[in-house]
Amino acid sequence: MQHYSYLDLAPIPEGQTAAQALRSTVDLAQAAEKAGFHRYWLAEHHNMPGIASAATPVVVGHVAGHTKTMRIGAGGIMLPNHSPLVVAEQFGTLATLYPNRIDLGLGRAPGTDMQTARALRRHMAQEDTFPQDVQELIAYLGDTPGPVQAIPGTGTHVPIWILGSSLFGAQLAAYLGLPYAFASHFAPTHLEEALDIYRRTFRPSDRLAKPHVMIAIGVSAAATDEEATYLRSSQLLAFARLRTGRPGQLPHPTRDLSDIPEPILAQARYALSCSAVGSPATVRQQLTELIARHQPDEVMITGMMHDHAARVRSLQIAAEVLADLTTPVAAA
Repeated sequence: MQHYSYLDLAPIPEGQTAAQALRSTVDLAQAAEKAGFHRYWLAEHHNMPGIASAATPVVVGHVAGHTKTMRIGAGGIMLPNHSPLVVAEQFGTLATLYPNRIDLGLGRAPGTDMQTARALRRHMAQEDTFPQDVQELIAYLGDTPGPVQAIPGTGTHVPIWILGSSLFGAQLAAYLGLPYAFASHFAPTHLEEALDIYRRTFRPSDRLAKPHVMIAIGVSAAATDEEATYLRSSQLLAFARLRTGRPGQLPHPTRDLSDIPEPILAQARYALSCSAVGSPATVRQQLTELIARHQPDEVMITGMMHDHAARVRSLQIAAEVLADLTTPVAAA
């Protein structure tokens, strides 16, 4: 494993505001940079009362402006919601302002419900144009300008990742010769099969000579296993409420999950099962096993906690473990 990184949704805890959540995101990013994280990505979600990163390029720029060396990016931009030209202009501008620090992860899902998706992009095509849109976006960021140019954007070569939780993204990333990030932190079902397809069918490109895989892992780390499990209950509650059509702000943690129907709780536990939860020793064991099993080139951790100080400490514990599991990249 070469690098460890962090995924942030800028969660809005119960009793707090979006402004507080965004301030916490900046503070967490600065802590991540200090702890040695390689990338810090923010995710696009819409019409979600508990997530403040809807205007993802804006938040990416804000975080980049408050950090110094860490790569900042989108994990990801949901491309069906946007014109490829607009995305190229946004991230071309970010790359111009923060050279060699901006990443662009692209997702195929709308990141919201269909009514909100229609509000985002009112002329929705029936056919899936994601592969064509990705290639159009790559062209805008390349060296050869066409009749329509992204300014800024042309020649910036912003690194593009394909994100996915199914086999489609693995196939597309392999076909286009792009790095691939799997959303195993909430959808682990096809993880092994997707990585196998990507690695087996990868075609080298001018952007990437060999397969490069990132997997996402949920982490809840604390002084004891009991405390880490307690802190993680906020995310289990949030997931269960989302599945039952009651999305809201990130709940307070609880030691009693009995009000969640058992089938829904089982779904939440499975969806979040690619994770490391516990004391430093427990988290070390679980992360070591996951990395040994899947052999990723990079790991991206994430974890929503109601208490910001606890979330920062969880990040720091994870960094201490992951630093020991990282193999430095060999010099070219």
